[in-house]
Amino acid sequence: MSDFDVVVIGGGAAGLSAALVLSRARRKVLVVDSGSPRNAPAAHMHGFLSRDGMPPGELVEAGRKEVAGYGGGLRDGVVTGVVPCGTTRFWVLLGDGTRVLARRLLIATGLRDELPEIPGLADRWARDVLHCPYCHGWEVRDRRLGVLWNGPETVRYTQIVRQWADDVVLFAPADTLTTPNRSQLVARAVGIVEGEVAEIRVEDDRLTAVRLTDAQSVARDALFVPPRFVPNNDLLVGVGADMDEQGFVVTGAHGATSVSGLWVAGNITNPRAQVITAAGEGSAAGIAINADLVDEDVQEAVRAFHL
Repeated sequence: MSDFDVVVIGGGAAGLSAALVLSRARRKVLVVDSGSPRNAPAAHMHGFLSRDGMPPGELVEAGRKEVAGYGGGLRDGVVTGVVPCGTTRFWVLLGDGTRVLARRLLIATGLRDELPEIPGLADRWARDVLHCPYCHGWEVRDRRLGVLWNGPETVRYTQIVRQWADDVVLFAPADTLTTPNRSQLVARAVGIVEGEVAEIRVEDDRLTAVRLTDAQSVARDALFVPPRFVPNNDLLVGVGADMDEQGFVVTGAHGATSVSGLWVAGNITNPRAQVITAAGEGSAAGIAINADLVDEDVQEAVRAFHL
């Protein structure tokens, strides 16, 4: 059994950034990471100033070395439960049966992408089946692009994808597009293919076409798919943190939750955060947590002084 100022659950950009700030603030920090990052299928990450094009695993490796260099602890493993202890402390239960005590807790467990169940789609994820045009649009610029329908917001999403190519096709179920939708798409020369998508066709290890159930096949080089974002929120549910209708934790300033002593950062609360955004949120949360601990340290020192 060990005591820590802060335990960080999740060792991606958000968690490691917070741990770096806290370790440099001379806090006793432990990062627990399961080793299954959301961006593992991606060969490179983009939009991170000074790190554009870096493989995401290299960023994590560099971050772990930096945290360790300031005395931060790193532990590979799964957290199976969190139990409040007093007002702001938590027991953190690990998969190997051990437990640690944290004065404060940061959860940065991210989310998972839930894709439509279309044959061939998941196998191409983060290769030529993509979700974020800001992350991958440049790499498929000026190619034949497709967008798969995922609700009314897909029309605007398609217009954003259109920024990277002239040849863009929206695949939408029949009778879902409104007259204004069609007008907007036609105005920017976005193709419309209506029907049910049956499969993704692949030849020589690259996406070549989207086939519909009516046997129509539309040649495409890449397909953008807005997935359903599912937060990895089991630990937060377990401690009764407030959630929105989609299951994302509700936060106050700098990632503070409705549970005293508990913060969050990254995709667990912000589904659209890119890597650089998640890192920034982790840094902000780390600073807020340290300030909260300083307040507690002052109170304890004052009480001890007057004994």
